[in-house]
Amino acid sequence: MMPAEPALPRTSQRLRRVLPWVLLVGLLAVAQTALVRLTLDYESAREQELVEQTATVAASDIKQSLGRDLQSLQALLWNEPPREQWLRDAAELLRARREMVRIERRDLEMAIESDVDTPYRPPLFTQLRREAIDIDAEVACATATRLSGPAYSRSYFLPLPGGLGVELLDVCLPVLERGRLAGYMVASYALQGLLTEAVNQEIGQRHELAFVEGDGTRLARAGSIARGRGVFVSQRLIDLPGMALQLRLDSGAGEPDLIPNLATALVLGLSLALSAVVLLLVRDVRKRAAAEHGLAEALAFRKAMEDSLVTGLRARDLEGRITYVNPAFCEMVGFAAAELIGKMTVHNPPPYWPPELVDEYSRRQQVRLAGSLPPREGYETVFMRRNGERFPVMVYEAPLVDGQGRHTGWMSAVLDLSAQRRAEELSRQQHEKLQATARLATVGEMASLLSHELNQPLAAISSYATGSINLMHAGEVDAATQRAIRGAIERIAEQAERAGRVIKSVHDFVRRREHLREAIRVDQLIDAVMPLVKLQARKSATRIEIDLPMPPLPMPRVVCDRTMVEQVLLNLTRNGIQAMEAVAPEHRVLRLQVRQTQTRWVEFAVVDQGPGIADEVAERLFTPFFTTKSEGMGLGLSLCRTVVEQHGGLLVFSNRTPEHGGGTEFRFTLASEPGSAASRRAVPGPPARQAQDADLH
Repeated sequence: MMPAEPALPRTSQRLRRVLPWVLLVGLLAVAQTALVRLTLDYESAREQELVEQTATVAASDIKQSLGRDLQSLQALLWNEPPREQWLRDAAELLRARREMVRIERRDLEMAIESDVDTPYRPPLFTQLRREAIDIDAEVACATATRLSGPAYSRSYFLPLPGGLGVELLDVCLPVLERGRLAGYMVASYALQGLLTEAVNQEIGQRHELAFVEGDGTRLARAGSIARGRGVFVSQRLIDLPGMALQLRLDSGAGEPDLIPNLATALVLGLSLALSAVVLLLVRDVRKRAAAEHGLAEALAFRKAMEDSLVTGLRARDLEGRITYVNPAFCEMVGFAAAELIGKMTVHNPPPYWPPELVDEYSRRQQVRLAGSLPPREGYETVFMRRNGERFPVMVYEAPLVDGQGRHTGWMSAVLDLSAQRRAEELSRQQHEKLQATARLATVGEMASLLSHELNQPLAAISSYATGSINLMHAGEVDAATQRAIRGAIERIAEQAERAGRVIKSVHDFVRRREHLREAIRVDQLIDAVMPLVKLQARKSATRIEIDLPMPPLPMPRVVCDRTMVEQVLLNLTRNGIQAMEAVAPEHRVLRLQVRQTQTRWVEFAVVDQGPGIADEVAERLFTPFFTTKSEGMGLGLSLCRTVVEQHGGLLVFSNRTPEHGGGTEFRFTLASEPGSAASRRAVPGPPARQAQDADLH
């Protein structure tokens, strides 16, 4: 067996379980952030690309517009038209080209021969004369002369009345007559008008167009928006003969918004949805983890419960194949679970089936698996251990139902009856030993009773015989002496008969047979024992007092074995007389009292005036063979209690207080004759034992 892997601390297990989720959430956050950033960058790049394309289109439009203007200007010089014709054509051109604000004809000295202003604005050179800012036009014309073609000047600012001004651009075309340079034609453009007229209006509605210098100074601007946001900007150089214009296009769009952008919104929406899915997944995983934890706890609890069971458990499928056994079952039969699972019937029987019973067990299993027998009804059978030992078992089976309520097999609880059988055998042996011991005890008890109870009549016979012999040896036997001797002989005969009854009663008592009980008055019981009591009392000078109900009260009657009860009375009176041997003769009084205390019970009391019973003696007073007399056998009181209890009564004793005369009082009860006069007069009361206890306390 491989050593078990040491269990990780609880904190490490929690970190190991939480770490993948932390990494997943972190990666998800990084991925979502990067995706949003890339989406915003893509949107920005797409917007910038759109601005670049728009700037290219705008620059192309401006260049094409300037090209068309050059063609129109050159058309003014076609076939060297007269001055009036040129003026009309120039005015017509200015009405068609709103960006063009002035057209001039100059001679070789740059002096203005003719000029036409645009009809769309007041004349430009009213505040400042044209000749004052002619330097740029002269440079352009010099360049045009050198290039033998049109050339553009640098832009320049022309102040206007009211503090305003306009940025102008001149283009100079050389005028040839018969192949020789005859002068120049200069056209002026308003840069803002050029932007407004040359560029598509749709571009101007969404962008700010401006001509700027190299240092960023804006020369002119156009566009319907108030000002570009400076986020998406594109610049293009418009290369013209003699100079270059720098066109700057500023988009009205700002930074891409996070939400209004559709792609970003989709990404964010998907990210939020993914986050929600992850949260739901985390919640589901937590529920699953809690369920798995609960299931693991339940399985551990069930396994601990199954391991602690001493009852074997066995599960079988519908075909009778063993699918599960618990450790108690394996320990019971001595086979491992792997040796049992999968075993089935005759051709593959379980190893715990005795070989000689395989056929019978297979038939029984078929009947049981057919479901014809009621469930949970146990049956006793015999299994076999690994060492071949057969042992009895009790099997209880019930249907095995899965979570969907389908019957999938049978579950059996197997109880090993070996210990029970051994206990029953041991109990039987012990019972036989107890019976043998009881018989021996009965024999000993019978012998003790015989020896004890025969002592009384034999002693009386001996006394009467001795007295008779003494009378006969005293001298002449007269009539009185003969009567005395005859009386003594009659007493001897009575005591001999009494000895016979004692033997028979003791024999019946030891054999636990039904005693020969009779109903008798209590005074007759007292009278029967009084001769022997008085004989013993006379020796010790003890006075006997009899306390019986006097007429008209009825005399109580009891149902008893007369001989045994007489022996009880004789034993108690003898003990009382012996207890008063050390007492002064005048105080030696023994009182016998009988009362019908209850409807069912008659109480007898024997009261002496002795010193009482010490506490250490009282604890063992009724113990057999316990005695304080040197010649005693210790059986008298124990036999008296046995006789009284055999009659259903109770024998108790108590020491009387000095105020009540001292001494000891023995009291016992006997069943009264039902329907007797004394019984009818008595009041109902508690059972004998409770009544005795109440009186004693």
